[in-house]
Amino acid sequence: MALWRTLDVGNIRVRMVDYSPGYLADHWCNRGHVLLVLEGELQTELKDGRVITLTRGTSYQVSDDVAPHRSRTANGAKLFIVD
Repeated sequence: MALWRTLDVGNIRVRMVDYSPGYLADHWCNRGHVLLVLEGELQTELKDGRVITLTRGTSYQVSDDVAPHRSRTANGAKLFIVD
């Protein structure tokens, strides 16, 4: 399960996202993001097969239509995302 708290400002979306343990995104995302892990651990799977593990205090940035990705977490995670 994913719980989003969202604020839209013009064409910018700011989100606090809580992923429950066992969360797996059901789609590949092509949207650009700036993401910061506030709590827990997140795996970002890229469509090319790479998996990047992010822990508390780590972040990543990706541009629109560059690296299709999806998220998963075994134990849950809280994220701050700007896209």
